[in-house]
Amino acid sequence: MMFPQSRHSASSQQLKFTTSDSCDRIKDEFQFLQAQYHSLKLECDKLASEKSEMQRHYIMYYEMSYGLNIEMHKQAEIVKRLNAICAQVLPYLSPEQQLQAHQLSQLQGLALPMTPLPLGLSQPAGLPAVTSSSGLFSLSSILASQAQLAKEDKSARDASDSHREEDGDKSD
Repeated sequence: MMFPQSRHSASSQQLKFTTSDSCDRIKDEFQFLQAQYHSLKLECDKLASEKSEMQRHYIMYYEMSYGLNIEMHKQAEIVKRLNAICAQVLPYLSPEQQLQAHQLSQLQGLALPMTPLPLGLSQPAGLPAVTSSSGLFSLSSILASQAQLAKEDKSARDASDSHREEDGDKSD
C-alpha cells in the first residue's frame, strides 16, 4: 500500500511544482506586460507632446500665412493705385518718355492703360530685360533721369542765352 501513497505524494509534489512554476510564469508575464505598458505609455506621452507642438507650429504658420495674405492684398491695392496715377500722368510726358514707359509696361506685363505710341516713334526690336520686381522703380528712375536731363538742358540753354546776351552787349 505504500505504493499508492507514494504515488499520491509524487503527484502532489508535481502539482506543487507546476503551481509554483505557473505562478512564477504568471508573475514574469505580468512584469513583462507591465514594462510593455510603461514603455507604450511613455511613447504615447511623447506623441501627445509632439502633437501639441505640431499644433502650435500649425497655428503659428497659419497666422503668418494670413498676415502675408493680407499684406499681399494691400500691396496689390497699392499697385492698382500707382498704376492709376501712372495712367493719369502718362499723357503729360514727352513722346520719348511715353515710349520708355510703354516699353517698360510691355516688358513687365503691367496693366497700364497706355496711350498709343506717338507718331514717328516705333518700338525697338531688342528691348532690355527688366524684372517685374523692379518695374515701378525702373519707371520712376527713368522719369527722374528724364526730368534731370530736361533741367540740365534748360540750364544749359539759359546759360547759352545769357552768354549770347553778354556777347551782344560787348559788341554794342
